[in-house]
Amino acid sequence: MERILITGGAGFIGSWLAEALLKAGRYHLTLLDNLSTGKRAHLPAPNNSAWSWIEGDVNHRPTMEACMVDGGFDFVFHYAAVVGVQRTQEHPMKVLEDIDGLKNILDLSHQHGIKRVFLASSSEVYGEPVELPQHEETTPLNSRLPYAVVKNLGEVMVRAYHKEYGLSYTIFRFFNTYGPRQSEDFVITRFVQQALRHAPITLYGDGEQTRTFCHITDNIEATTAAMMQGRFINDVVNIGNPNQISIRTVAEHIIAETQSRSPIIHLPALEDGDMKRRQPDTRKMEQLLPRALKSLQEGLKDTITYLS
Repeated sequence: MERILITGGAGFIGSWLAEALLKAGRYHLTLLDNLSTGKRAHLPAPNNSAWSWIEGDVNHRPTMEACMVDGGFDFVFHYAAVVGVQRTQEHPMKVLEDIDGLKNILDLSHQHGIKRVFLASSSEVYGEPVELPQHEETTPLNSRLPYAVVKNLGEVMVRAYHKEYGLSYTIFRFFNTYGPRQSEDFVITRFVQQALRHAPITLYGDGEQTRTFCHITDNIEATTAAMMQGRFINDVVNIGNPNQISIRTVAEHIIAETQSRSPIIHLPALEDGDMKRRQPDTRKMEQLLPRALKSLQEGLKDTITYLS
């Protein structure tokens, strides 16, 4: 039975990843999280002996040394990070501390013979697009925001450890992902909660900025396939949905789906970090999925049901 470490294992994407790998029935998981944004309620059933739990911080070297010595891991999914545009802008020093976690994971993975590290990067590395769709190889990267810089640095570091030590990796560049268990301060969960209360739905700026939204099940099916099938080793894969939609239209869809009386209110635009457009090139991701991606209309239903 192969052994896997998931940092950020009580978080939104990490907990869905753990659930999928446990369902496969051939892995033992160790989930590590400091619970800064993750929740114990997201963890698997306690009577399942195929996983273990460590409450700890990936940025703390002694914790990670003990974890790696005891774990005997084959694979590491490094998903622990400070996330969210507003949170990362309000706490830039917290974001920079994540560099320590990257160094810990890569140092210890090299020392303990990890077969492959899977790194959660972000669409934020792309910055304001100069071309769409945003392709893994040709789009310039963003050096403006601490969050984007740390994600850029993480990608540089895994490539450096591969070149210097032969440590294998796959980088997942996550575009907007949504679904049950997502934190309350992300756009779709925030809009749904406001709509369910018939409270004003608050948009930054004019709401005409576009995004694409990937349902969590599409994210998980693609990323687990990359591991299980041995695909995209030492490569970068956009994980997202290519269909663009304005933030205002998202709010309107949610109002309709929830039959809400919420008005739409415009707040001042964010000073930085709210890019006008986002659209991934998903041709690599689509090679990992045996089906079409979920539409936003389809995906909203289970998110609304979860939050109702």
